[in-house]
Amino acid sequence: MRICTVHTHSTLCDGKNTLAEMARAAFAAGAVTFGASGHSHTDIPWDQGNVLPEDPSAYRAEVLRLREEYRGRMEVLPGIEQDSQSSQPVPDWAAYWIGSVHNLYDPRTRQYHCVDWDADHVAACLREMFGGDALAMARGYFADVAAMARRRPTILGHMDLIVKLNRDGRFFDEADPAYRAAALEALHAADPDATLLEINTGAMARGYRDTPYPALFLLREWRAMGGRVILTADAHSAAGIVHAYDQAAELARAAGFREHTLLTVRGPMPDFL
Repeated sequence: MRICTVHTHSTLCDGKNTLAEMARAAFAAGAVTFGASGHSHTDIPWDQGNVLPEDPSAYRAEVLRLREEYRGRMEVLPGIEQDSQSSQPVPDWAAYWIGSVHNLYDPRTRQYHCVDWDADHVAACLREMFGGDALAMARGYFADVAAMARRRPTILGHMDLIVKLNRDGRFFDEADPAYRAAALEALHAADPDATLLEINTGAMARGYRDTPYPALFLLREWRAMGGRVILTADAHSAAGIVHAYDQAAELARAAGFREHTLLTVRGPMPDFL
């Protein structure tokens, strides 16, 4: 099985290693493509220092430098992880973009609530934005995922990120039919001809989860829709550049997939799992 790693973060946003170190790790791991997907700029207070600056020209220049350094040995793609609350559009130089929801906005209070920072932030979101109704919080999150999906991103990022801090059902029951219905409604907003669904191992690398995103029921539905999957590590360090890809591939096969997708300069290419 050939691999690519295109959901990656560096010290230019919230990663632990430089872009050069991340590319070196990808090459050492045998990746056919390394993609840089720095977090798009937002004005959310806790995002400052964890997202790309308003002017991402230095980021772009470094990715293009790496593309030349690895030319003929590994493809390097300039990309971005576009947050649902970003005030800036997807840049025209991005070879691909990952559409993700990390924050919910409460128009009543004009406050943002982060759903993947820590459990205290999720608890505050549940209490202050949804009056303690966990199902309403999940529905609110998936409504934003659906809106992002309708924008037809290259990759729909960690679509059920809301479960990241829900270990042992701390906030809601992931088997609840109403929860699953909300998640499926968001998935149905995605265009399987335009968008890849990532199988993301990032929360595993950082100790939050034992399995990748998304849940098996979502992957099975995506396959029924004719969708394609891509394995990603959501790597925030060189050590995690292709973390748990074997488990991601196992999950894909359990959902009935026999192929995964590689992003290349020529576009998405199928490869056997």
